[in-house]
Amino acid sequence: MLVTLAPVVKVRLVQIESNDSEPVEARIAHIVAGLPEHAAAADVVVLPELWHIGAFNLAAVSGAAQTVDGPLVTALANVARTTATWIHGGSIAIADSDGKARNVAFLFGPDGAIRATYGKRHLFGFADGERTVMNAGDEFVVVDTPLGRTGLATCYDLRFPEMYRELLDRGAQTFLMCSGWPTPRISHWEVLTQARAIENQAFVIACNGRGTAGGVTLGGCSVVVSPKGDIIAQASATDEFIDAEIDVTLVDEWRTAFPVLEDRRR
Repeated sequence: MLVTLAPVVKVRLVQIESNDSEPVEARIAHIVAGLPEHAAAADVVVLPELWHIGAFNLAAVSGAAQTVDGPLVTALANVARTTATWIHGGSIAIADSDGKARNVAFLFGPDGAIRATYGKRHLFGFADGERTVMNAGDEFVVVDTPLGRTGLATCYDLRFPEMYRELLDRGAQTFLMCSGWPTPRISHWEVLTQARAIENQAFVIACNGRGTAGGVTLGGCSVVVSPKGDIIAQASATDEFIDAEIDVTLVDEWRTAFPVLEDRRR
């Protein structure tokens, strides 16, 4: 489907707070109810990783896993359609056929259609982590959006630069990422988001969560980084959301002015 590029795209990153003390259904209800207000202020709205259960709340995965045609995905699609807004719904635990789940990011177009899904390729937590309850995805996803050719990634993927090179080779101009990055390693988040932007000469739009779930506190600090590595907007650990304006033409301008990617040797 043809996507028209606007001169400037308004993006809002919503740092949802996910705490163990709040029931999952209650969180879903109040977040979905509040999304139209965020959509009214932006062309693209981005949510964090596994916000419905909390990124480290692995014990909740099996009981709270959704389906692609289930109520949460349907609700997000309805908000996108009724507000005519692109919505990156963060990632959702989607039930898999073997009893585990997949950590799946959903991107909805302004017509409410699912324009892309991305199953997280790199599962965090080593032997005792996400892989105990989740299956990894195996696809690279790049899709046309108002942000240009847009590559999708999730949280721990940020530590694997070869993945971003693959997305670059598939035409990515912007990396759109949801995350549940914890407070103790938030300095890594800040460095790596800039590194992925600098080395690929691409925008990085990375939405992180807040709150404490599964005994781990998330660090917020959602960020938008330019193709030159400059921070356009950055949240604190407590901000509800941040806004940024994206001019995707800056990607090709910078790649032409400083053609470092042409010197790659493979």
